[in-house]
Amino acid sequence: MYEFVDQIFVKIGQGIMLLFQGQSPFVQAFIWTILKILPIIAIFPGIFAFTTWAERKLLGRIQNRLGPNRCGPVGLFQPIADGIKTLTKEDIVPTTADKPVHTLSPVIAVVASFLVITVLPMGRNMTGADLNIGVLFFFAVGSIGEVSIFMAGWSSHNKYSLLGGMRAIAQMVSYEIPFVLSAITVVMVVGSLSTNDIVQAQQLHHIVEDPEGFSDTMKRVFLHLFNNVGGWFVFQPWGFFGFLIFFISSLAELNRAPFDLPEAESEIIAGHHTEYSGFKFALFALAEYISMIAVCGLGVTLFLGGWNGPHILPSWAWFFLKIFTLMIIMIWIRGTFPRLRADQLMGFAWKFLLPLSLVNILAAGLWYHIPSRSFGWLATALIMATAYHYLSKFVMGKSLEKRIYRFA
Repeated sequence: MYEFVDQIFVKIGQGIMLLFQGQSPFVQAFIWTILKILPIIAIFPGIFAFTTWAERKLLGRIQNRLGPNRCGPVGLFQPIADGIKTLTKEDIVPTTADKPVHTLSPVIAVVASFLVITVLPMGRNMTGADLNIGVLFFFAVGSIGEVSIFMAGWSSHNKYSLLGGMRAIAQMVSYEIPFVLSAITVVMVVGSLSTNDIVQAQQLHHIVEDPEGFSDTMKRVFLHLFNNVGGWFVFQPWGFFGFLIFFISSLAELNRAPFDLPEAESEIIAGHHTEYSGFKFALFALAEYISMIAVCGLGVTLFLGGWNGPHILPSWAWFFLKIFTLMIIMIWIRGTFPRLRADQLMGFAWKFLLPLSLVNILAAGLWYHIPSRSFGWLATALIMATAYHYLSKFVMGKSLEKRIYRFA
């Protein structure tokens, strides 16, 4: 029964392909490609709509508000109302704007955000494009989003849009370095850039023997959980710190709070999309949330075992459950932490995350080459804890000095 539920979407695709058995190989390949693309195009915009509702609802609760509560039960139809509003609003383009570039920018952002999802293994045998350079493809195509932001800021012919675009580019380039370096540790240990190989590497190959001193029920629960969760890289010191670096850098890459300086309304209005309205503005919002889902999916793939999990849920359910958990944490952070200053944001990337990610690469290499896993775990934990301690003192020591106000 579990095997059927776990592979139900794969079997549906194979059943549809049986209808085209007599067609040419080209037609069959084309149909199979369409069957892989359609779920991504159909499902993820729906997740985007639900996420906008969930974020507004959670932020409302954090800020002692109700959030959306008028359209439908508990405001569930609010995304539909917002979609109709953006589709029917007038598309206003500045007279002096570079109109072709202004129009292409949100389209490029959306296309790039959907492309990176194709290399994520969403379940067992459920990868849109199983590339042997999947991780490299993700980072390469994801960087196109930076180009679209620059296009939006420059083509609007507005100094505030340009300022917001350049600020976003500076932030994204700075945090992209630790963002990529955190993933390099996983690639080093696995020895492959394939996302499927990385997920497979987080499955335990040596089943743990029965622990002593437990009842039969507790033994079964312990073995089931450990053999399905114990191989996740996040439980290794280099994997834990790599995941923290990855997650913090992803917040900056997505321009989410507390790293949302490109959209600091009190300083530069609304950043690079100041001059966008209607459907084009909605495309930017769609690209942002789809990128959020994609980045969380990559974090799950690299550090949280991908679709691996106890067999109480199918593999695809585990994958999306982990993604939603990370997204809820991102929303929680947005409603909790204040926005950083520009100097704090850049200093944190270059003075703290970058050196910590370099030390983490060293720790992952040592862990891989040390024969004893127990000793390797302790040694790498000591290295990373020491690096974290001294880098924290170096970065935070000056910023926490008492300020003297001359004209207070």
